[in-house]
Amino acid sequence: MNTIHVDVVSAEESIFSGEARFIALPGEAGELGVYPRHTPLITRIKPGSVRIEMADGSEEFVFVAGGILEVQPDCVTVLSDTAVRGKDLDDKKANAAKAAAEEALKNAKSEIDIARAQSELTVLAAQLSALRKFRQKK
Repeated sequence: MNTIHVDVVSAEESIFSGEARFIALPGEAGELGVYPRHTPLITRIKPGSVRIEMADGSEEFVFVAGGILEVQPDCVTVLSDTAVRGKDLDDKKANAAKAAAEEALKNAKSEIDIARAQSELTVLAAQLSALRKFRQKK
């Protein structure tokens, strides 16, 4: 069977490393799908879920808060400041963080504070969406 090596790395640790048949993730211009022997590519990715279809047919989900994707014919690397395994996502923490970011947006006094709060809300909305996707697949 044809596979491609996938590495998902956060600033703190290696989140996933293994062989896959297919990878789907949120590219800057839309959803990207990568199969073995894909054309080389480097692009930014948006916050969302990385779906990795393993060689045995099972799936692994990883939430990334944006980052960089590098594709080579035999290797895919996802670099993100923040990456969390689907099974480790906590909806209570994410909802509490979203409420805090919404409150920060209401109380923002400068353009920088507004931009920071909006960015945080975007990431948290993507994280909650990734959590829903992960739970649907279970």
